[in-house]
Amino acid sequence: MTGYKHALCVLLLTVVSGTAIAQNNTNSPYTRYGYGQLSDQHFANSKAMGGVAYGLRNGLHINPSNPASYTAVDSLTFLVEGGVSLQNMNISEGGLRVNAKNSSFDYLAMQFRLNRRIAMSIGLLPYSNAGYSFSDTGTATNGETYLRTFSGSGGFHQVYAGLGVKLLKDLSVGVNLSYFWGDIDRSRSVSYPNSSTINAYEQTTTLSVTDYKLDLGAQYTARFGKDKSLTLGLAFSPERRLHNDLAVVTTASTQSTNNLEATVGLPATYGLGLAYNYAGRLTIGADYKLEQWSKADFAAATDVYEDFAAVYDLADRSRVSLGAEFLPELYARSFLKRIRYRAGIYYSTPYYKVSGKKAAREYGISAGFGLPIPHSRSILNISGQYVRVKGLESGFASESIFRVNIGLTFNDLWFFKRKVE
Repeated sequence: MTGYKHALCVLLLTVVSGTAIAQNNTNSPYTRYGYGQLSDQHFANSKAMGGVAYGLRNGLHINPSNPASYTAVDSLTFLVEGGVSLQNMNISEGGLRVNAKNSSFDYLAMQFRLNRRIAMSIGLLPYSNAGYSFSDTGTATNGETYLRTFSGSGGFHQVYAGLGVKLLKDLSVGVNLSYFWGDIDRSRSVSYPNSSTINAYEQTTTLSVTDYKLDLGAQYTARFGKDKSLTLGLAFSPERRLHNDLAVVTTASTQSTNNLEATVGLPATYGLGLAYNYAGRLTIGADYKLEQWSKADFAAATDVYEDFAAVYDLADRSRVSLGAEFLPELYARSFLKRIRYRAGIYYSTPYYKVSGKKAAREYGISAGFGLPIPHSRSILNISGQYVRVKGLESGFASESIFRVNIGLTFNDLWFFKRKVE
């Protein structure tokens, strides 16, 4: 009966994620650049802790940010996790303000042990989202007033399969291999509302990607007495050029279509984290992440795509995270004493540029709870997150985002054989 109920839960999460993954879940004008808004791929407990992940080893949660963490799962446990987010965004630029409300699919994954030294995880994650529409006006050299409109939608996704291997008692390594795919559509048009003799111009591009990506991780735990430990986590993703198709449709007096292949890729990414644990009740962690987008190779196959250089002029992206989790009592019977209290902060430098200049800085603060589900080992994770994206120039947009993250971790003794007397 237990397996049947969990199978239904997995099916439900799959249906929900399949529906949500097709939706646009952002309205940020900054998603015009690069691959759009890069998704927060942390799971529910990590989101509430400001994005701390590289040093976390917790057999109650899946942590694909460092595949070496998979070996923390015990031999009887089969984990299934799914998560969604709801957000309210306010965008301001000059004297203009825009409000947008969105929802998003965050992740769906499972994890289990293969033997005493090897554990496996399989999951579905969004990688990026593009969703924007804005316009401006100006005066051309011939004195005519023009209207420019920019719009875009789509995103990239990944399905991963990962292994964690325990080399020594306190040393584990891991690898995730992901199938990476998606489409991003962008449109740019120019019209002259006051002229009947000048043709409108429109260019629409569709970038389609299908390839794979690799993520590596390692964790070493140093123990101090019976109750204290410090885990060092390392993560690395190599730079990779992505197989793609670029379709460009240009319409002026006539329409032309070009099917090209652009040079687009993923950056080398480095991660470092430390996590201190006391008696399984208190965890304090810190992370640093660097994505070298400025060194990734981006170039159009020809000069047909006019906006390519501007859209893919990118900067390195870095992020510093601090977070903590506190559990009042490890084996308490009281519901309140078994709640996991979490909080965290982070600071990030986004990877996009506007007119060749670094566009913004990002700050975030989060707090939440891990609520035990009665008569089970499962956990309902709820957290709130406030994010501030501050434009660095007077003409650049600023964003204020409040996000609610909801995650559910199914945890049961799937491999436990009950004796019948």
